Amino acid sequence: QVQLVESGGGLVQAGDSLRLSCAASGRTFSSYAMGWFRQAPGKDREFVATISWNGGTTYYADSVKGRFTISRDNAKNTVNLQMNSLKPEDTAVYYCAAPRGRGTYYYRPQNYDYWGQGTQVTVSS
Repeated sequence: QVQLVESGGGLVQAGDSLRLSCAASGRTFSSYAMGWFRQAPGKDREFVATISWNGGTTYYADSVKGRFTISRDNAKNTVNLQMNSLKPEDTAVYYCAAPRGRGTYYYRPQNYDYWGQGTQVTVSS
C-alpha cells in the first residue's frame, strides 16, 4: 500500500516562501510521476504541479507558474514543492498524490489513486 506523508506547511505573510515535502513509501517511488494539489475552503481540489518519474518533465497550473517549483529526490523517496512569493489566494490544504499509471505526468485528480493527509498553508495579507 502506498503511503504519502506531507510536511512543511504553516502560517506565513504574503511574499514569503515555504517548502513542502512529501515522503513516499510502499512501492518503487522512482517509477512513477508525482503531483501536488490543493483545496481551499468551499472549493474543489485543484491541480498545482506534477513531475515525471525522473524529474525531467514538470507541469504547473497557470496560477503558480513562475512562483512554485516541484522537484523530487528518488534516492530519498521524496517530492518537494518550493513556494515563493506566496499570496493570500494560495491559502489551502496542500496534498501530495501518486498515480496508479506510469504516464509521464498527470494533472487531473482522477488520475491519482493515492493521497497524503494534507498540510495546511495559510498566507496572511
